[in-house]
Amino acid sequence: MPVDRNRSTPTAGDRGAANPFAGATFVLSCAKLAQLPADGLPEIAFAGRSNAGKSSAMNVLCGQKQLARVSKTPGRTQLINMFDVPGGRFADLPGYGFAKVPKDISRAWGQLIGDYLQGRANLRGIVQIMDIRHPLTDFDVQMLEWSAHRGLRCLVLLTKADKLRFGAAKNTLLKVQRALGELPDVQVQLFSSTSRLGLDDARQTLHDWLVASAPVD
Repeated sequence: MPVDRNRSTPTAGDRGAANPFAGATFVLSCAKLAQLPADGLPEIAFAGRSNAGKSSAMNVLCGQKQLARVSKTPGRTQLINMFDVPGGRFADLPGYGFAKVPKDISRAWGQLIGDYLQGRANLRGIVQIMDIRHPLTDFDVQMLEWSAHRGLRCLVLLTKADKLRFGAAKNTLLKVQRALGELPDVQVQLFSSTSRLGLDDARQTLHDWLVASAPVD
């Protein structure tokens, strides 16, 4: 996948002029699947290790600074938070893999995420958030394998790409692409919520997913 060095400069689209998700709104928080909306709208889930930049990525994708709550405390998101977007819905899953979270809570999160990924008929794709400095953790790989088992599309965002020099970021991108090359329907790209690197590409990919997804009966 080619990497455009100039894409780190915000464009008019980055600022929201052509943002397909500018109208995103919070719907509700769910502690179990029975609380999820019962309609047939297609959903895209955002998953990632705690403190990998998941909430920041959602906010910049939707052009809203405080849509998904950003916390400096890893493991803050404990529920599935649902957001309506034009043509579908985004699901913000609990962050995983933070050692200081009590084990009983961690197990509950794991059960909630697993139940959602395996049993939610509305789910059409996964946005897997990985800190580019710490990609492909065991948790990341497990999430991707779950996605592949269900036949879901997956977009891997290597976040915080602005923290690395361009050459190092590109090398990591190629490394992750090679590691995931045998998994079907997986795209990998550089991303930065700060510099807007990769923002337009990510928005277009997710928009295309929703356009191609018919509501569930």
